[in-house]
Amino acid sequence: MRSISVLLLGIALNGAWAQTGQPVPPDGADGYLRKGIAAQQHNDLAAAIEDYRRALAIDPKLTEARANLGAALSAAGQFDDAIAQDTEALSTAPGNLGIRMNLGLAYYKKGDMQHAHTAFEAVHVARPLDISAAVLLGYTDIKLGKSNDAAAMLTPLENGRESNMDLEYVLAFALIDSGEETAGLPRMEKVAKITQSADAYFIAGSARLRRREFHEARADLDAAIDLHGNFPGLYTMAGQARDALGDTEAAQPAFELALKQDPRDFTSNLYLGTMKLKQRDLDSARPMLELALQLQPRSPMARLQMAKLNGMTGRYAEAAATLEELEKADPNWLDPHIELAAIYYKLHRPDDGQRERDIVQQIEAKQQKAGPPKQ
Repeated sequence: MRSISVLLLGIALNGAWAQTGQPVPPDGADGYLRKGIAAQQHNDLAAAIEDYRRALAIDPKLTEARANLGAALSAAGQFDDAIAQDTEALSTAPGNLGIRMNLGLAYYKKGDMQHAHTAFEAVHVARPLDISAAVLLGYTDIKLGKSNDAAAMLTPLENGRESNMDLEYVLAFALIDSGEETAGLPRMEKVAKITQSADAYFIAGSARLRRREFHEARADLDAAIDLHGNFPGLYTMAGQARDALGDTEAAQPAFELALKQDPRDFTSNLYLGTMKLKQRDLDSARPMLELALQLQPRSPMARLQMAKLNGMTGRYAEAAATLEELEKADPNWLDPHIELAAIYYKLHRPDDGQRERDIVQQIEAKQQKAGPPKQ
């Protein structure tokens, strides 16, 4: 499944910096430490960083100031400096899990999931019931392609914590990503409904679409759109769900919006080009189908639609060549035979056209005998 950021996590990503209500001394390292804490509490990160550095200039061994400096730097987006400060703080306080959590958060926000995983795992081993650490560890597992590990680690923690939406979200994500969609989808849709998260609706909808559960997919994806979701691929998937349900009128504007977001979206170009072809708007269909074919030259569906377009615009030889290649690659695919039968008659090859008609009848008889495809 596609990779997306965790938008639901309510975890404080600024780290576990210390707080105190004591008055500010006139000078000294402790005075600057308290001034830094006060500034950080008011989100004045620049002042907090300056005060923590002044405290450390006076007392380099003041671990609390160094830990808070790391958290402030991370909150300010200075991740490499934050990591350096946290690492140095841990060298003098290796058992401080708050600092180790800060370190993991800095790596997490930097996008270094491997090192973030190492830090969160250390916290989780020491505090296995710490849900914040477990959730972040689970998400880094997912990002590292270990969704099975995330699901196995988080599932035992769920009992009695079903109302924790951070936990439910990452567990659902892990289950869906590891192929356990039957277990993951209800959880993800519960999270989506309770938190009104476009992100959660999108994940659920994309999974429903893969499962060909088109009514459910449409409901989830439309809910994401209603919540002003703007994820890459959202309008494309919404268009696919609507089209699968036969609602071309609603599908077409979704694909048009998808192409405004990404003019080189293969799926939207293919679907919208095919719609224009059915509407006999050939001038609009051609550039979309040509781009789809350029983006994925081996796509059987893109090649089929281009062959149809060529057949409708008098390019019979080109159409026949493509259709012959498609039926050779997949002799039981009905559509190329249907199109090729018509093209052969236009090329004044009635015997070949009749042969294709006979093949069409044979394939249709087999399909009727086999019954509808299993969903």
